[in-house]
Amino acid sequence: MSRSALVGNVTAMLGDAGFTVSDRCAVRPKSFDVAVRRGRDVLLVKILGNIDSFGAATGAEMRRLGTYLDATPLVVGLRTRDEELKPGVVYFRHGVPVLSPDTAMDLFVEDVPPLIYAAPGGLYVSIDGDVLADVRENRDWSLGRLASELGVSRRTVSKYEDGMNASVDVAARLGDLFDAPLTSPVDVFDTEDLRDADPTPEDPEADPDDESLVAVLTRVGFDVHPTLRSPFKAVSEDSEDDEDTLLTGHSSFDRTAEKRARIMSSVGEVTRTASIYVVDRARQEAVDRTVLIEREEIASIDDADDLKAIIDERAEESA
Repeated sequence: MSRSALVGNVTAMLGDAGFTVSDRCAVRPKSFDVAVRRGRDVLLVKILGNIDSFGAATGAEMRRLGTYLDATPLVVGLRTRDEELKPGVVYFRHGVPVLSPDTAMDLFVEDVPPLIYAAPGGLYVSIDGDVLADVRENRDWSLGRLASELGVSRRTVSKYEDGMNASVDVAARLGDLFDAPLTSPVDVFDTEDLRDADPTPEDPEADPDDESLVAVLTRVGFDVHPTLRSPFKAVSEDSEDDEDTLLTGHSSFDRTAEKRARIMSSVGEVTRTASIYVVDRARQEAVDRTVLIEREEIASIDDADDLKAIIDERAEESA
């Protein structure tokens, strides 16, 4: 299957699952392909045939964007170089959860979450330690008796009951022993406990061409987070109101800039953020919902409220 067909199939599935799907980020380089929303859940989705092509820099940017846009980064892929991705399993690449299309279909359309995740050493499941302790005590088994039945140490059984995850083989033996549901599903929207709980990667340096814009936005009260692989140059957060977030672009206004502005508008609609594109000369007020502001104009702005007033006025006029 071509990547274009795969992207089409996955985005159609997400639409069928009730997600609002942004326009495809058909510009390069790109960290994610589409942004999607269903209720409070927002995903930034990268779609790949071979997930081994998902690099560390892209993973870091998707994680940063997830933090700034209150979204979950997610990769949907078919295979690694060595094997097809198994259904019902959550994998990880550079701290980002990875699902096969079948697993994504089960989760988002059928509402059947995965139970297994891959980690160094094999496949694992999350054991509900409280339930395990209850069924063991109801059976009147000691920790030692259960350890003997499983072929592990008493200390290991104690760790299972304290919340340590178990291999798929151990989980299967527990299920056979107690004939009770002991595993918890993997919450794709909250996988911090399952992956390496690294802090959010640091922002990259701003492009030298954008340093003056970053300086202006910082001066008027925004925290500016540069990007390297997105259709926008930065995500800018009002330092006094973290609900006011801007997708920020900057370049001369040509066909490529107009294309980026339209993508920013669509992504902003999904993530519920405003978007601005700073240009040398603007021939119109906005491109869809992305407001155009000339470089000299934004340099004269005194505070965040003035900028937000311009955005609101031009967005309303272009609606």
